[in-house]
Amino acid sequence: MTEIYIQNISLRGVVSLAYKYLVIVESPTKAKTIEKYLGRNYKVVASKGHLRDLPKSRMAVDIENDYQPDYISIRGKGDLIKELKKYGHKAEKIYLASDPDREGEAISWHLAHLLGLDPADNIRVVYNEVTKDAVKEALKNPRPINMDLVSAQQARRILDRLVGYSISPILWKKVKKGLSAGRVQSVALKLIINREEEIAGFEPVESWTIDGTFLKDKHVFQAAFYGLDGKKLKLKTKEEADAVLGKITSNVFEITDVTKKQQKRNPAQPFTTSSMQQEAANKLNFRTRKTMMVAQELYEGIALGKEGSVGLITYMRTDSTRVSAGSIEEAHEYITGTYGPEYAIEKQRENKKSQSAQDAHEAIRPSSVLRVPSEIEPFLTKDQFKLYQLIWARFLASQMTPAIFDTMKVDLKHEDVMFRATGSKENFAGYRKVYVEGNSKEKDNLLPEMAVGDTVFSKDIDPNQHFSQPPARYSEATLIKALEENGVGRPSTYAPTIETIQKRYYVKVTAKRFEPTELGTIVNGLISTYFPDIVNISFTAGMEQDLDSVEEGKMEWVKVVDRFYKPFAEELAKAEVEIEKIEIKDEPAGFDCELCGHPMVIKIGRFGKFYACSNFPECRNTKPIVKKINVTCPVCHKGEVIERKSKKNRIFYGCDRYPECEFISWDKPIGRDCPKCQHYLVEKKVKGGIQVKCSHCEYEEDVQK
Repeated sequence: MTEIYIQNISLRGVVSLAYKYLVIVESPTKAKTIEKYLGRNYKVVASKGHLRDLPKSRMAVDIENDYQPDYISIRGKGDLIKELKKYGHKAEKIYLASDPDREGEAISWHLAHLLGLDPADNIRVVYNEVTKDAVKEALKNPRPINMDLVSAQQARRILDRLVGYSISPILWKKVKKGLSAGRVQSVALKLIINREEEIAGFEPVESWTIDGTFLKDKHVFQAAFYGLDGKKLKLKTKEEADAVLGKITSNVFEITDVTKKQQKRNPAQPFTTSSMQQEAANKLNFRTRKTMMVAQELYEGIALGKEGSVGLITYMRTDSTRVSAGSIEEAHEYITGTYGPEYAIEKQRENKKSQSAQDAHEAIRPSSVLRVPSEIEPFLTKDQFKLYQLIWARFLASQMTPAIFDTMKVDLKHEDVMFRATGSKENFAGYRKVYVEGNSKEKDNLLPEMAVGDTVFSKDIDPNQHFSQPPARYSEATLIKALEENGVGRPSTYAPTIETIQKRYYVKVTAKRFEPTELGTIVNGLISTYFPDIVNISFTAGMEQDLDSVEEGKMEWVKVVDRFYKPFAEELAKAEVEIEKIEIKDEPAGFDCELCGHPMVIKIGRFGKFYACSNFPECRNTKPIVKKINVTCPVCHKGEVIERKSKKNRIFYGCDRYPECEFISWDKPIGRDCPKCQHYLVEKKVKGGIQVKCSHCEYEEDVQK
């Protein structure tokens, strides 16, 4: 029987003490957190996500009848639905408290249908943070279900179903079984392939700089060639650089201009979903999926000793940078008390929200800045602490004064040859006392005091050749940024999109960058040729704006779907006839099948690549692809350690004699024993590089960069 969490007890079909109000949330973790805030008159249970959806076995969209969806109860949720109905019958009032976004609104609407509730009644409860005050305030102000939000979610779901269940069968028939196409994933793949084509077609451009080391009263500083006769000049060839060098006949230069300024730098805005994903990738080396998983844990509630379970951050799927007045006031008081009044801004900065942002949402911020990361660290996992610290610091910095830099620009002249030196020094840290965006750790670049008319002397002047670099392949962070900048996708879609294009083997990851596979290139070519709107960035962005208009009550969802589907149906009919079957040749494995003697090939399956006999189906011999690391098993000392993958695609290491030898390690053994305890040593990825550590004791070696 389904397990329902109530008042810290796991009940299996047991009816608790009398209650008046039933509150339904999405996750058991959130249920545990919220039930501690409410009195004995409340019972809090979890729906564990969606309870109804379109069936997987068929399209389930009635195209002839205004695209009406045919929802069914999700397989495996029957017992849970019965439990919720049973608890609902005993309650005087039911509150639906699923997440505060389109998806959450749709879940509440489906719950209302299953429980026989009127969506127009005040049954919907919304809060942006799982804290006692926020939840109690939300329960005081229930509202009807927002049918515009529900319609927007339904339109998105139906559009995705129409695209996926129409194009995918064609791909199965003409290319390979198991392939899929989707609105956002197809654009993401197109961006990756476009970038690969840019790289392939890139022609490097030569340029030259002339860099000098100069001396002023024993102070050494750097300057670079700027131009001739006060006009900026870019050097394209060695001959041009040599011509400039030929004009320098001594090491004496005169200072012709000194400009000193103060430069202000404002902090970044609080996190949206995409900016959090990008910054977590850059600073913490988190993958998108991991960032969202950890953020969800922080949002749903963490047990903080005597304080109990509390949600540490606001809702993590948002494209808004707005924050509440209460959080601003709390931050102002904390900054003033901790750093001084000169660090706290007096007037709020203008909120440049994105075009798609919904004002009902807030940015991702700590539920209270008074929960200082270092003070709650004992209650958090390492990953939770890292992400919470990032969110906390980013929000706090957004409420702090600008950093102030003293900048200095100096022009040096010899005859008509001009060099320029620039320097900067942090005058006032401002927000940088708490947070610096990206990986930049700027150092002061100090110049000696100089005045117009001073003489300086060159020590070295060297010409340097440069070539322009091709654009870099997309990483997870830069792909999300590109999707967001192009208006494609929304906060909830970035992580699953990136996961899907990898799972389908449309792309592979090389040095943390996406590279299209042959399969991905073929699929993109077919979709680009026969379904151009699907990969048209402007079209897809326009579709997202239409869905936002549905959410705002400005458009009807049926019209949005119809406007897309009618031309799409014509493309579909044409593609069915015109696309010819494409054969993708299997990569040779380099050895023959030991059963029948035919060559073995490399195939791609659900769980990755594997060896298979080319004589299939007559011979069904298959083998896993084993990657040896040239290390003898440290347990049995007979087998070899091989690299393997878990069901969640995580790499681990085991003995090739398994199951005779059950050695397993998440960290890579290196074939050496610990000098202290004689257990095997492993390599661990740490901040700054790779470190060798003992698998058993505290022994560790210096980090290797």
